[in-house]
Amino acid sequence: MELPRASLPVIERRRVLRLFAAAPAAAVLAACGTGSDEPDQLLPLATAAKADAALANAIARRHSGMAETARELAAARTAHADALQREIDRVAPRDPEDPPSVPDPAPKKAPSSADAAADALRAAVREGQEQAAKLVPGLSGYRAGVVASVSASCACLQEVLG
Repeated sequence: MELPRASLPVIERRRVLRLFAAAPAAAVLAACGTGSDEPDQLLPLATAAKADAALANAIARRHSGMAETARELAAARTAHADALQREIDRVAPRDPEDPPSVPDPAPKKAPSSADAAADALRAAVREGQEQAAKLVPGLSGYRAGVVASVSASCACLQEVLG
């Protein structure tokens, strides 16, 4: 027996659209931090990215033959640190007057030889890629995408460095 059309529940098109429009807001709220006192998982990645950028800048100043490559690597790792810092601050907003949650690294000294400098850059980028890749499976949503992007970028930098 078929039910008459009037007895079926009617969902208005606007109500459906409102539900779909509210879904992203619910996802954002669900992604917000839990208020845990534990340090953010992304903090070591951001700290390493800043340290790698400082090393690359030191190498660019000391070894003119590697300056262009080292500056590009420094720019990429600075972008990684900035993206990770934004994500850390999004999850746990801080007072704008407080210092950044990702500390600036101590000044870096470039290795004395160009070969040692190239090896140092390769090792730093490899460690950054491995560190990010290990963290991705335990993350979800946007955070996983940010960290996976950092890992992929570091893998590309490894290829460039040889």
